[in-house]
Amino acid sequence: MNFTNFLAVSKMAPDDYVGFTFFVGCMAMMAASAFFFLSMNSFDKKWRTSILVSGLITFIAAVHYLYMRDYWAANAESPTFFRYVDWILTVPLMCVEFYLILKVAGAKKSLMWRMILFSVIMLVTGYVGEVIDRPNAWLWGLLSGAAYFAIAYDIWLGSAKKLAVEAGGSVLKAHKALCWFVLVGWVIYPIGYMAGTPGWYEGIFGGLNLDVVYNIGDAINKIGFGLVIYSLATENSK
Repeated sequence: MNFTNFLAVSKMAPDDYVGFTFFVGCMAMMAASAFFFLSMNSFDKKWRTSILVSGLITFIAAVHYLYMRDYWAANAESPTFFRYVDWILTVPLMCVEFYLILKVAGAKKSLMWRMILFSVIMLVTGYVGEVIDRPNAWLWGLLSGAAYFAIAYDIWLGSAKKLAVEAGGSVLKAHKALCWFVLVGWVIYPIGYMAGTPGWYEGIFGGLNLDVVYNIGDAINKIGFGLVIYSLATENSK
């Protein structure tokens, strides 16, 4: 891809609200990446890795949104493959953020790898249900949901929560904010999954557009995660 193609904008219909969300999502991720990367040197060294990871999450998403935007414009089909490639890279990085902010309380790498494992299981089973075995999408969605709840339990009630309480102060505050993103923000994705796959839930979510739901979820969660980390780093670097 040369620079001219990189900047090229695919033609979109004026009423293509799905394409609109892809375009806005791409620009929002790019802007967030620039913000996080350019602000790194403003913080103490111990927070730079967390800010770097936040920037990587939104940068990876921005690159994939460029491809997804063009794929949608060319084919008017959901760019499922590119989306899951994006998630398999960015969601584990979001789990790494929990470990990075809890290191001050003695978090071990086992916590990070456990959360990464559950996130990968959540995504792989979701992909199987959405692409490979659609007739049994409800079953794969259930397995994906079980992995999600394992992550939610760990951060809300398990070892991650205990470490956050021990750290207290701004770390506990940031941990709690990230927990709410996982509990509320990540729930957006199962709604998108049910909107785009067959199952008993079609009558409830069948009228929603899968890509619009996913695009909104990505913007809220990926940028929001980074802003929580930025706020924590700012407060502890004063």
